[in-house]
Amino acid sequence: MTKNYAFIFARGGSKELKNKNIKLFNGKPLIYYSIKIAKKNRHIKKVFVSSDSLAILRISKKYGAETIKRPKNISTDRSSEINSWKHAVNYLTKKKDVFDNFVNIPCTSPLRISKDISQAISLKKKKKDIVVGVCKRKKYPEFNMVKKKKNTVEPLSKNLFHNRQSLPKTFDLTTIIYAASVDFIRNINSFFWEGNVKYIEIPPIRSIDIDSYDDFKLAEIIYKNQKILKLNIT
Repeated sequence: MTKNYAFIFARGGSKELKNKNIKLFNGKPLIYYSIKIAKKNRHIKKVFVSSDSLAILRISKKYGAETIKRPKNISTDRSSEINSWKHAVNYLTKKKDVFDNFVNIPCTSPLRISKDISQAISLKKKKKDIVVGVCKRKKYPEFNMVKKKKNTVEPLSKNLFHNRQSLPKTFDLTTIIYAASVDFIRNINSFFWEGNVKYIEIPPIRSIDIDSYDDFKLAEIIYKNQKILKLNIT
């Protein structure tokens, strides 16, 4: 039987929203929601939290996750996320804890549902290297995105179109889910350029990645009103 392990990566440092991974979200630490949904999903065998923060690890244990102490040198805001993934895989390899699939459930996306996890794992079974979550985007580089240049702005893309209908559909990468084979994680430096990347589509309303105070409050409002919005997150 295929063994799927869930991993939640949560650094202690957060510049824009201090201690966001354990900031109370609807009365519980934000990381609680990723641990909870992973533990309830029938496809997940074990749940791990990787962090450089003793406070985060302590809280994660309280809610039933196993913990991995992550070195500080791969826990800065400039550290590659993939190095953290590899560290977790290697940590379990040294312990001779063998598993098949690596399922990353970031704690900054508390609006995911269990079906997102199950759908990604199911698609991963079809021998794909990695499955990610995406959502349709509203802004197009070729149409209505600009960049600052001194006191003016200019188009982000030189390939300008006069209407959105002429553009190909584009999507944002979410932090809802990443499901990959263990061997794939061990051997990559960038999953987009080295892997066979498949996707599941997430509705924009559930795809918020909490990076700022505004993101946090908006996600909390959506979570508290999920019945009205018919989202069935919990």
